Amino acid sequence: MRTAVVLFTRDLRVRDNPALAAACAHAERVVPLFVLDPALQSGSANRVRFLHQALADLRESLRGKHGDLVVRTGDPVAETVEVARAAGAEGVAMAADVSRYARRRERDLAAECERHRLSLRLFPGVTVVNPGDVRPGGGGDHYRVFSPYHRAWEAAKWRDEAAEPRTVPLPDGLDAGVLPDPPAGDSPGAVDGGETEGRRRLAAWLRRIDSYVEVHDDLAADDTSRLSPYLRFGCVSPLAVANAVRGRTGPGPEAFLRQLCWRDFYYQVTNGFPEISTRAYRRSGDPDWRADPDALRHWQDGRTGVPIVDAGMRQMRAEGWMHNRARLITAAFLTKHLGLDWRPGVAWFYRWLLDGDVPNNSGNWQWVAGTGNDTRPYRRFNPIRQAERFDPDGVYVRRYVPELVSVPGKAVHQPWRLPAAVRRGLDYPGPLESHRDEAVWLRP
Repeated sequence: MRTAVVLFTRDLRVRDNPALAAACAHAERVVPLFVLDPALQSGSANRVRFLHQALADLRESLRGKHGDLVVRTGDPVAETVEVARAAGAEGVAMAADVSRYARRRERDLAAECERHRLSLRLFPGVTVVNPGDVRPGGGGDHYRVFSPYHRAWEAAKWRDEAAEPRTVPLPDGLDAGVLPDPPAGDSPGAVDGGETEGRRRLAAWLRRIDSYVEVHDDLAADDTSRLSPYLRFGCVSPLAVANAVRGRTGPGPEAFLRQLCWRDFYYQVTNGFPEISTRAYRRSGDPDWRADPDALRHWQDGRTGVPIVDAGMRQMRAEGWMHNRARLITAAFLTKHLGLDWRPGVAWFYRWLLDGDVPNNSGNWQWVAGTGNDTRPYRRFNPIRQAERFDPDGVYVRRYVPELVSVPGKAVHQPWRLPAAVRRGLDYPGPLESHRDEAVWLRP
């Protein structure tokens, strides 16, 4: 093949990029392309900022290999075909994905490529194990329970990491286009995007991973990898991360590898159930959610009056990220205690989170709400007990709820029990009334 187009989507890296590696190995000229789809540029200012930073880093890496990142704006199918025709390309390569949007894009691109006599090849790279590569022995297109999937995932043959191309020869005369400067995000504490930063963070994390079991639920320590945004945009390869961890022994690496498996688990669930963001996975577990716009707004604003919940919601606004334990607590509070629908929760997290994606954001929300893949759908998280267990000294709460910085010790988790005169001086609301058995989570 003389010329090939590589359409980047959620694989914004040059290391272990199977689509890019294959194109560079089999084509004389390669056009690395990213299309800024206006339909995806309005969902989250945080992610748009991160995306633009990742694209700038990718462009720099490609230029270092005598290539460039060609940038277009518009419909990704139409723009890809137009660039392919302008470059005289014979084929298009891209990473396969599982969301409804991604699969529709693949179908439309396949149809247009066929119409214009272009080949289209899909490659792995978004997960460690391809979503369709492991299936239940008794039938079905995906695993519905994590434990058997975990066993199959560990036993599966992983692909080899793709070689990083030494050069990416761009055709002459092709306009690379202008990459807009990164827009301002909504979260001042959000991390920077890009493969360079992702790999730096991975290297730093591997030096600390042995303590993962001891610290991963410690809200105050906040010592987890924070690689999820870089995995979400493919700035780091999920397989490369898994390989780096798999070669280590001990409970820390094993526990972290299990989290990477959870990520793959929700991708194969979404591959089989693309409506995961809008329809309950277990319809029998979808109750009649109550409507309470005021309670929803207080939850969104981090003003529920339950400090551990408010701390998590405020961390998300400040950083575009939330500790995983806090995600469980805040999601359970909305669904199991306030009795509100999980779908507005999905949308609100998706609005702020740098790592917000369809499979994991929606899959985890359904797990907490009892409508998804949890084998114990009626599981509840008592926010006060969770706070006292995972933030025993109240450091996490005081970090994000400054109104309570003067409250001593564990009293910070239940400020409504302070004397009335003290409460009036805090400028902090009392707890929202719960729809379901308030005594369960308010008792000492």
